[in-house]
Amino acid sequence: MKEAYQWPGATPPVAEMKDYEAGMHGDKRNDEYYWMADFFKEGPDSTNVVDYLKEENAYTDTMMAGTKKFQENLFTEMKGRIKEKDESVPVYSSGYWYYTRSEEGQQYFKYCRKKGTLEAPEEILLDVDKMAEGHAYYSAVGFNISPDNKLLAYGVDTVSRRQYTIYIKNLETGQNFKDVIYPASGGSEWGNDNKTLFYTATNPKTLLSEKIKRHALGTDAKKDVVVYTEKDKSNYIGVGKTKSEKYIIIASSATMSSEYRILDADKPEGSFEVFQPRIKDVLYDIDHQDDKFLIVTNKDALNFRLMETPLTKTGVENWKEVIPNRKDVLLEGIDVFKDYLVITERKNGLLQLRIRDLKSKAEHYVDFGEPAYTAYTGSNPEYNTKTLRYVYTSLTTPNSVYDYGMDSKAKELKKRQEVVGGYNPEEYVTERLYATSRDGVKVPISLVYKKGTEKSAETPLLLYAYGSYGNSIDAGFSSTRLSLLNRGFIYAIAHVRGGQEMGRQWYEDGKLFKKKNTFFDFIDCAEYLVKEKYTSSAHLFAEGGSAGGLLMGAISNLRPDLWRGIIADVPFVDVVTTMLDESIPLTTNEFDEWGNPKSKESYTYMKSYSPYDNVERKAYPNMLVTTGLHDSQVQYFEPAKWVARLRTHKTDKNVLLLKTNMEAGHGGASGRFEYLKEVALQFAFMFALEGIHE
Repeated sequence: MKEAYQWPGATPPVAEMKDYEAGMHGDKRNDEYYWMADFFKEGPDSTNVVDYLKEENAYTDTMMAGTKKFQENLFTEMKGRIKEKDESVPVYSSGYWYYTRSEEGQQYFKYCRKKGTLEAPEEILLDVDKMAEGHAYYSAVGFNISPDNKLLAYGVDTVSRRQYTIYIKNLETGQNFKDVIYPASGGSEWGNDNKTLFYTATNPKTLLSEKIKRHALGTDAKKDVVVYTEKDKSNYIGVGKTKSEKYIIIASSATMSSEYRILDADKPEGSFEVFQPRIKDVLYDIDHQDDKFLIVTNKDALNFRLMETPLTKTGVENWKEVIPNRKDVLLEGIDVFKDYLVITERKNGLLQLRIRDLKSKAEHYVDFGEPAYTAYTGSNPEYNTKTLRYVYTSLTTPNSVYDYGMDSKAKELKKRQEVVGGYNPEEYVTERLYATSRDGVKVPISLVYKKGTEKSAETPLLLYAYGSYGNSIDAGFSSTRLSLLNRGFIYAIAHVRGGQEMGRQWYEDGKLFKKKNTFFDFIDCAEYLVKEKYTSSAHLFAEGGSAGGLLMGAISNLRPDLWRGIIADVPFVDVVTTMLDESIPLTTNEFDEWGNPKSKESYTYMKSYSPYDNVERKAYPNMLVTTGLHDSQVQYFEPAKWVARLRTHKTDKNVLLLKTNMEAGHGGASGRFEYLKEVALQFAFMFALEGIHE
């Protein structure tokens, strides 16, 4: 008989209430915790906000104190599966092999290269372990080598707000140039002259990508030339290069439309030309191949189609169809090579890689040999090659990197993620189920459990989902998850609408005024698993993060009786307030996903499901809510306000915990192992509720 965890009788913090009218369109809407945004807004209550979050952290620590040793053991167990001294599979680009390697006991990594062959001496380009010393948070991204292989541009963030400083290193001398570019998105692109750098400048307050700038090596970044300014606040912008390295590309895209500008990379001081002006509800993406541009677009094609157009006639009137729209296949993207084209497609919820030989016109699909998996193209910077690098994983197959001969069809396994201490995939079972949603739609569920785990009303099950932005959650391996499976849990992914697993319509049916389909799908998947005796509501747990945290908030209001516990990671739970406040980072980018509440219809619909607005006086399940004080995606005050309101409304004696990482943002801790402490807390929370103590 499992012995239940004894929760301490600690008293939770009580947040101060201050009336604040936040309604519109004639609707009264009191937001009594609006003051909690003051740390972000640098308002008068900044100190009170931090004090409250610290009180909540202390309460969580007290409530979970009896699991402290177990959490430490879980951390050690999960860390023990990760190979500390490790190296990525080297990627060949312009005469060099590039890779990262990690060392025992170190949280970060070293970025290295070898010239010509893998037997050549190693050159350490960046020692991120050393660079991160003295920083509680450290992120180095956007590694960008100049065409002559002599310079490295890279971005650094030490706060976790995704506001980066770009530095440029001379790889011949090992010294950084005096050039310092801030604030930027972290990524950049070199002109072919090896002295011109293009980058995305961001707004210090809203964090929106606002301008593309051109920097000349050795000059003051404050004098950088603006080559493009985005006027539409609902668009994200960025700068890149075609794989052929012939063109610099500026991309501007919103949820439902996009626009590109191109420039000859040999003439970086020239003017960018519009490829095709943005069209309402039309997305397109481009790459260059030989004497034409290739375009993946949803113009007159719900599931996207492939088009081509001459280099000098890029307007839509010149686009010619190469691969048509198909009702049952989503065309997700392309990888361009000199003699080959690799098309990523999604059919029946699974990714497929289609190889086309441009000379012979012959085509074939890569054979993966498993019924449920994830496969996607990896790093393929070389344009003139016959080798495709792809990544493969499933719920039981660790991350595997393959090189594939596009002509020979020969696969070479370059590396499989090593699970230290041993792991036998034969000891685990995966299944693919289909639950019928209330409107008759079949929703896929992928699940995994250890052999010998009995399916019954007593079996604990964790159901995960995301369900927004057309972001598909494919079945992939996790070594940390073994700590759940080995203790008798079943782990399941509900592929709910709002993602794109079953094609573009799957996404369209889970956004804007159809957003509730996401919540209903998740509930209906849970009820199916209970009905089929995989678990029962007494042992059923739910987890989701960010927009998936919105899903957690919604299901806690809609069906609080269905869950033993809910884990909401950095949850987006105050939809109306956030979408009304354009000073909050990313708000304006999101209007096509959620709607703009300045419209009465959108306001009313959002308010009808927004978790914060629908908290009622009733019993709620056990809940663990996490956030980061410096989160740039979902601000800390959303979960904090939600928890405060739940405390005054819930009529049950179930546990409600809020844990704020005071030094991190949306992605949590930055170190290689620090995030495992957060996972250990989440697992310990569920294990405590299940009476599992070791």
